[in-house]
Amino acid sequence: GEEGRLSSVATPPPALLPVGEGRTAAAQTASGSGGEEGRLSSVATPPPAPPRTGEGRTAASTPSGVEARGIEKAASVEQISRREFLVKMGRTTAIITVVGAGVGLLIPDRSARRAVSGTGGTAASGSLPGASGGFPLEQLPNKDASVQPVAGTRPEYTPLDEHYRIDINLAPVPIDGTSWKLPIRGLVETPLELTIADLRAYEPMHQFVTLACISNELGGDLIGTTRWTGVSMQKLLADAGVKANGKFLLISGQDGFFETLDLAMVAADERIMLCYAWDDQPLQVKHGFPARIYIPNLYGMKQPKWIVDMQVIDADTPGYWVVRGWDKVARMQTTSVIDTVGLDVKYEENGQTFLAIGGIAHAGARGIAKVEVSVDEGEWTDCDLRDPISETTWVIWRYDWVYSPGHHQFAVRATDGNGDLQVATYASTHPSGATGIYWVEKDV
Repeated sequence: GEEGRLSSVATPPPALLPVGEGRTAAAQTASGSGGEEGRLSSVATPPPAPPRTGEGRTAASTPSGVEARGIEKAASVEQISRREFLVKMGRTTAIITVVGAGVGLLIPDRSARRAVSGTGGTAASGSLPGASGGFPLEQLPNKDASVQPVAGTRPEYTPLDEHYRIDINLAPVPIDGTSWKLPIRGLVETPLELTIADLRAYEPMHQFVTLACISNELGGDLIGTTRWTGVSMQKLLADAGVKANGKFLLISGQDGFFETLDLAMVAADERIMLCYAWDDQPLQVKHGFPARIYIPNLYGMKQPKWIVDMQVIDADTPGYWVVRGWDKVARMQTTSVIDTVGLDVKYEENGQTFLAIGGIAHAGARGIAKVEVSVDEGEWTDCDLRDPISETTWVIWRYDWVYSPGHHQFAVRATDGNGDLQVATYASTHPSGATGIYWVEKDV
């Protein structure tokens, strides 16, 4: 039930480093020339030195001209969980598919198109009223923001074909939209059975959302931003009439995934919604057609898709990944990433040369109050923040650094909207999401 995209278990040869589902791109060179960092890890990450006391940051020695990335993980042999296996197995499949025939990754996409256009869902899952093939980027709420992304920063609004996904199975679950009905049952006064047409009859909610995977490593690309459309869970549950002893909502997906949602959380947050569209288009099969849940501030592991049942119950029960050892709350960690050290974005001003550095910062629905960059382990300096698309999306930042030729280390950290600085100490993704300071070493 969590989002993700397919890539490789081990770093593939440079010519086959995957970028999104069903496509590959030549790996960026690890030399100091260029400056494009994007979301691709270096071809090789040197083993890090021990972290500085109190910082959680490491500095790796790197041959001249080679870029290092701040993964900050000591080399070790680890037993991997079922979740990690699924992530990595999916990535292996992607590579094998691309190398072997270039067909396998297209099959789910074709299924998705069929289910949304007619043969798998027909009228109920057809085009949304007013939809025109995706939300027009020129209408983004922050289109007039004064701070501009540095060239090489990941897209602020993620194309659907590049939005990540992680499933508990190795293939998406197609559902016939014409016969699909969602029961809302259990401890309710009026049990409901809702079709897609019923959901669309409610007043729609539109929210720009950045969703992240709890398995996302520092600087990883298991994160994406798009426009979600759906129905407020407050309205649906009001129509069902939750009984006094109804305290939790057990949500089940066709894929066997399940999770519980505290109804007190629903009552306190009108943004929690049952979603039926992304990017002004009906959900694709691979992204959860016909319906998925959105819960602000939580990782995707708490948010089922391909939903086929909702049952109001009187006691909490641990969800699919929780019983497998992952964090029960799964609150998104505050993270910040350097996407690019823009060697091609140098400019002169008042007799000085500046080099632009850019990336993203994210803290779930808490927002980002501040992003800072440190050069060569020096003082932390405030960056310029672009107005976010919404309160629940990532923030694009940039830092115009007074250029000094040579080998440098650039590190970034963020403070969330509550005033809490991101955790500097390195932790792996299990069980609560990755933490640590992201850094890049580069010749400039």
